[in-house]
Amino acid sequence: MKSKNPYLYNLLVLNVGVLFISTSGVLGRYIALPPPVSIWFRSLIAILILLLYCRYKKFIFKIKWKKYGLAVFCSGFLMALHWITYFFALQWSNVAIGMLSLFTYPIITVFLEPLFLPVKLQKRHLFLGILILFGIYFLVPDFNIQNTSTQGLLIGLFSAVSYSLRNIILKKSNAMGNESVQMIYQLAVVIILLLPVHWIYPNIDIRSQWPYLLILGIFTTAIGHTLFLGSFSHFRISTVSIISSIQPLFGILLGIFFLSEIPNLKSILGGALILLTVVIESRSSKPNK
Repeated sequence: MKSKNPYLYNLLVLNVGVLFISTSGVLGRYIALPPPVSIWFRSLIAILILLLYCRYKKFIFKIKWKKYGLAVFCSGFLMALHWITYFFALQWSNVAIGMLSLFTYPIITVFLEPLFLPVKLQKRHLFLGILILFGIYFLVPDFNIQNTSTQGLLIGLFSAVSYSLRNIILKKSNAMGNESVQMIYQLAVVIILLLPVHWIYPNIDIRSQWPYLLILGIFTTAIGHTLFLGSFSHFRISTVSIISSIQPLFGILLGIFFLSEIPNLKSILGGALILLTVVIESRSSKPNK
């Protein structure tokens, strides 16, 4: 039942969506499966839930394949790459480093956007880029490529680049159709691309992992992303971006509670700098009324 105050109700729904998405950090660390296997089952569970949701909502599944087929494939490929590398980042480092390295994506997007879209890079972006570099510096335990935390940070940054490119492609093709339908087609691409994991990892026993895979597929992916995307019709994108920047905080708190992973002072400082750039950019890009 909806609240008598629509704004507070929609704000609550958005924050619930962000909280559900934030569980990816703990689950990525906790699920004892190779990341490609986890992502395949995550995608399978999520696509089944979203199919039921879209049928219930009577969304139109048709898209113009000649116009958007390549965008669907590329966005699905990049989403698979983003998810897999993100889970490797979590497993090789910890929830704090994995999530914070991923959350460089808003500023990475700012630098990549002019290469694909008719937008200009602004002077403030250079300043924000320097802040991000300082944030990354504090996240690195030591500049040794043999250190697994450093490897986790680097692959987390690669995941952020993949996510940024995927979002840019979707922005260029924003007339493709309903967001949930787009997600279904992207998940279908992920499932097809990752089919070989069943031959690469033939003897994986997932029976003990089903509860966590179901949480990842249903709550984190299907429900979390649906609530998050649905908030776009109630809030400005800048507002959603600012609120979504709390994801690493949610993720780190969940990591402390479920995994006893307490970030050190350097990680907290680096994370604060990264999240500061996200908030500054979100507020600076807010459209005038």
